[in-house]
Amino acid sequence: MNGNWLAAALLAVALNAGAQAPAPAPAGNWRGYDETADAGADIERARAQAAAAGKRVLVVFGANWCGDCRVLDTSMKQGRLKTLLDGRFVVAKVDVGRFDRNVDIAQRYGVPLKKGIPTVAVLADDGRASFVTSGGELADARTMGEDALVAFFDRPL
Repeated sequence: MNGNWLAAALLAVALNAGAQAPAPAPAGNWRGYDETADAGADIERARAQAAAAGKRVLVVFGANWCGDCRVLDTSMKQGRLKTLLDGRFVVAKVDVGRFDRNVDIAQRYGVPLKKGIPTVAVLADDGRASFVTSGGELADARTMGEDALVAFFDRPL
């Protein structure tokens, strides 16, 4: 009898964990950040697209070696998070390498890369940052899960 109770409890825990499980990191040679891109030009293109569509620009700073960046990037392309972001933002991704690439762009928007990546800046119509993650809020994207990521982006930014 005790064995049945324990098995049922373990099954309930496993099912609940599966419901809130974070998105797995993509397998293989994932390259979500273009290491050769002109990030400044990409941001300007995103600003033009956002202006035409009545949206704001979401600049995502990250790197290909970063597991949390992979998870966030994958999550942004599926499910409720994709729907939310597609409705509000034009996304521009900026590769920061090993914190040795596009640092000037991060500094321009007041993005503290040393607090962890991925990190984001939301640009106002005038191109200035109206919101910046300042404390590594997304640096644990692997453990956040879809609900927490949606909650993060589904607020005034």
